[in-house]
Amino acid sequence: MPSAIPHIFVIEDEEMNRTIIEEILNDMPDKYLVETALDGEEAWAKLQNNPEQFDVILLDRMMPGMDGLEVLKNIKSHPILTHLPVILQTSLASKHDVADGMKAGAYYYLTKPFDVDVLQSVIRTAVRDRMEYRRMTTELSEHFSTMSCLSKASFCYRTVQEAKNLAILLANAYANTEKAVVGLSELLVNAVEHGNLAITYKEKSDLMESGTLMDELNRRLSMDEYKSRIVDVQFRKLETGIEVVITDEGKGFDWLPYLTMSPERAMDNHGRGIAMAALMSFDKLEYLGCGNSVKATINNE
Repeated sequence: MPSAIPHIFVIEDEEMNRTIIEEILNDMPDKYLVETALDGEEAWAKLQNNPEQFDVILLDRMMPGMDGLEVLKNIKSHPILTHLPVILQTSLASKHDVADGMKAGAYYYLTKPFDVDVLQSVIRTAVRDRMEYRRMTTELSEHFSTMSCLSKASFCYRTVQEAKNLAILLANAYANTEKAVVGLSELLVNAVEHGNLAITYKEKSDLMESGTLMDELNRRLSMDEYKSRIVDVQFRKLETGIEVVITDEGKGFDWLPYLTMSPERAMDNHGRGIAMAALMSFDKLEYLGCGNSVKATINNE
């Protein structure tokens, strides 16, 4: 059973680095449980023994024996651990090395020596996303739904909270609800934040860093320019699978760079949602027109 306090697993073979990281985490205003492992073998044994125990992993890439990439690949192939955010830390800072880590499933990428503020910001973001994932999956398990009987439906919504609620509702129509809810939530929330409310990538970075994102969302929702905008969602169950089309009233965006994990955004405090949805939740993700409409498909298993 996971603890109410976020549990961070630090996997680092150098004692000095482990000590520094523990001190940084313990100095943060938010309280975390911190556990460490000295190498990949010890870490993987602990993860397999209790896959629900941890909320975020801070993983050293260069270790003797089982290195960080091997641990990461094991995590991403495990049915329970696969959604666990992994922050990969290393002295290998080339674009090629960063790309390898992102392709293997790293949630964030930190280069040594890392900046304390950057590390703390990344930890806060990873913990926040993990807690949101736990909340959504708990609601899925606690609510009975007849969504499996649904063949076609239309929905509309305005706010981020409505987006998250709709993601939980729609996920009940899929065979693998936990797989679906993560991607649905990312796409539905993006349609509000970046679509209807026109928050740019840079603006979201700054708002998240200052902790004022929700305040700005609420401010824009009340503005004449945005308050009448809605997101339209079309749900269809086909013979081959389930298709959802999400359309906002924004001007669209250049979506192509966000379909894959990018080394340039590896240390940003957001910007992985679309790529994670394409990688982990959907069999096909297709942006339409100017990018203000996206079709997400999960095939029948």
